Amino acid sequence: FQAAINGQLRGHLGSPMWAALVSFAVGISAIALALLVQRAPLPTNLSAVPVWQWLGGGLLGASYIVLSIMLPPKLGVALTFGLIVAGQLSMSLLLDHYGLLGFAQHAINPWRALGAALIVAGVVLIRKF
Repeated sequence: FQAAINGQLRGHLGSPMWAALVSFAVGISAIALALLVQRAPLPTNLSAVPVWQWLGGGLLGASYIVLSIMLPPKLGVALTFGLIVAGQLSMSLLLDHYGLLGFAQHAINPWRALGAALIVAGVVLIRKF
């Protein structure tokens, strides 16, 4: 639904970047309201957060939203999100296998590789048919 709604928003606003900005602004407002309702305390050790963590999640999130607005009209929703899931799963397997970014190590084995291959095969079938 999010891709379809943001795609329609893009049509009204004339730009995927404006649609992404509106999407993020509404999301930020909703999160800020939830924090106020929860009376969540302000974080106390902000200076300890590495710069790459401040920027990484936000830049990746923005890229995801913009691509999920731009690609469905060209590729279709199923292929776009099939590619997203296949990409996320591939990266997840690498993060698990090497224990990157503080995740516990879980080696790639034949069953995990087969699961990933089946998802990629599904994307190929969606693309072909």
